[in-house]
Amino acid sequence: MGRPTTKTDLLTAAAANYEKLNILVSGLTEKELGTSFDFSHDEKKKEAHWKRDKNLRDIFIHLYEWHQLLLNWVYSNQNGSHKPFIPEPYNWKTYGDMNMEFWDKHQSTPLEDAKSMFQKSHDEVIKLAETFSNEELFSKGVYKWAGGSTLGSYFASVTASHYDWAMKKLKAHRKNCTKS
Repeated sequence: MGRPTTKTDLLTAAAANYEKLNILVSGLTEKELGTSFDFSHDEKKKEAHWKRDKNLRDIFIHLYEWHQLLLNWVYSNQNGSHKPFIPEPYNWKTYGDMNMEFWDKHQSTPLEDAKSMFQKSHDEVIKLAETFSNEELFSKGVYKWAGGSTLGSYFASVTASHYDWAMKKLKAHRKNCTKS
């Protein structure tokens, strides 16, 4: 399925990738869970996140924090407090630093807590998405604070697309573990 362009597509894609991610996670072995991520040998994996995340907790926390960005952004703007999606002092050019701040903030968060936080915030994001009409989610210009994008594109980014990112990382880790 391509990027969602309707509310139905959004909710379907988010649910499908959430379920696939949870199935993948539930199938991780003790070795895979106990081995730190290491993608340093793969020269194609140059983006900062390949070095940043070291375990499943880090992935759950990353997803959770991006859910929080969306929830806070939507609620703030709905209540008349106009805020950008990426909070100051960060922007779309420096959000990698923000991601590192999220990572640092949660280094003592236990895996089970991170998983629970992610599951709860996923539910909150879906419930919020359900409150919008198809037009509110996927027509440009409905919400000035969404800029040149649609509100639905933000929901797709922090759910289905982000879950796909997480699965790719976990599959690459699994592949690394079978090599060693």
